[in-house]
Amino acid sequence: MRFALPALSALSPPGLLVALTGAVGLWLPLVQLKPNRIVAGQGLDLMAALPGPMGWAIALAMAAILGLGLDARRGLGLRLGLAALGLGLSLFALGLAARGLMPAGKSMARVSPAAGFWLLGLAFALMATDALARLRPGLKARAALLAGTVAALSGLLASGWLDRLSVMIEYAARAEMFARALWQHLVLAFGSLGLAFAIGLPLGIAIFMARPLRKPVLTLLNLLQTIPSLALFGIMIPIFGWIALHVPGAAELGVAGIGPFPALMALFLYALLPVVSNTWVGLSSVSPAVRDAALGLGMTPAQVLRQVELPLALPVVLAAVRIVLVQNIGMAVIAGLIGGGGFGSFVFQGLNQTAMDLILLGALPTIFLALVAGIGLDLVIETLSRPKDRSAP
Repeated sequence: MRFALPALSALSPPGLLVALTGAVGLWLPLVQLKPNRIVAGQGLDLMAALPGPMGWAIALAMAAILGLGLDARRGLGLRLGLAALGLGLSLFALGLAARGLMPAGKSMARVSPAAGFWLLGLAFALMATDALARLRPGLKARAALLAGTVAALSGLLASGWLDRLSVMIEYAARAEMFARALWQHLVLAFGSLGLAFAIGLPLGIAIFMARPLRKPVLTLLNLLQTIPSLALFGIMIPIFGWIALHVPGAAELGVAGIGPFPALMALFLYALLPVVSNTWVGLSSVSPAVRDAALGLGMTPAQVLRQVELPLALPVVLAAVRIVLVQNIGMAVIAGLIGGGGFGSFVFQGLNQTAMDLILLGALPTIFLALVAGIGLDLVIETLSRPKDRSAP
């Protein structure tokens, strides 16, 4: 009992969740070996997918990492390093399995990540997230970690280690389409963000200065936000189709019922509420004493707004940038349904063809872009908020 109680008291609840998730991942198939890109194929666990004793060695190493994560007394830096090692081993095992199972010549056979790989990745990602949340690294450390993660993933993809995976074979066959879809996706996400700020920022200032406008404007924008995204994209088709047919010059400007324009407009409408509401909240949070002091110094109301209130509201306004950009990167996938391009074209092609790896070719870059944009903008917002924090007592 004297030995068991300290061991139980040192058990980490997050570590237990990570260990259970990882244990299920080790038990489930790591990859699926399929005769072609459509059929389900056969699931192979880590030991069956890798040649010789390599599978057992990697499985034992992963089990050891998960076991070490159970002890709450382990240093947070060590836990972060173990999580990175676990993620690296998962990707190494995935590439090794694909190379061992796929013939070198042309073949219809495919190797795809299975449930075990995704659960192992989730387990080690949770371990890393828990360690980072408790370490609370500084701004520069988080920026370096983000840049290092992006560089490591880019290097892994450029190395060709994962080239025999089915999703990478899909990419190789569509490299030009992928580059075009990436550009279209970025245009949809950033273009709708730019439009939302061009319209939403003045509108937010207007409802801050003119109280009677506040309720009707916010009510209308909240109503737009309640419309399901798929329905809103569908509504755009007849509206802009009619405009393209009946308004002279509209079609020449790119207005159409299907294509990028209605998708851009739908994303713009969804983005308005966060921009308008955050602008209003940010301006409302400025202390009245600050406004009175600025007016007392002889500044005009327009100068107070431009030189005092808007700079102080900037962190709250930038939070809307983060919300809108991450939201629109994800929602831009739906643009593929109405001919808007972007990564959604791969997702819906994959759904139509029952090709899971083609779906992943559209889904994984979308998730990656949203994560990088969200974390990067968090760093920008914190950087701009720092002068205010330093002036605080």
